[in-house]
Amino acid sequence: MRSARRPGVPRREDPAAASAHAVMELLGQRWMLRVIWELEPGPLGFLELRRRMGNCSSSMLSLRLQALQNAGLVVKRPDKAYELTWPGTELGRVLEPLWDWSQRRAADTAADPESAES
Repeated sequence: MRSARRPGVPRREDPAAASAHAVMELLGQRWMLRVIWELEPGPLGFLELRRRMGNCSSSMLSLRLQALQNAGLVVKRPDKAYELTWPGTELGRVLEPLWDWSQRRAADTAADPESAES
């Protein structure tokens, strides 16, 4: 059952929701949230970021970093390290509840493997 709509939150089809749609389109691309997650603790050079990203190719990482720079969420410092801007840092903090949820879910699944199917 869906919860009641929060006051002041536009309906998804409302033109006022366009900025939320744009953010979801950007962040819904593969690797975007992971880049933000990895940069949230602090700046990283490309090679270190690439190492932390696992199986994300260098070319894909370059594309994602460029898109995040264009969106004003990441900057490339003079020392060539990448870091989150203030809006990027705010977004990184928004991901913390997702991390908490995933940790609880992992613990629930470990305690009851059948719960993963529901």
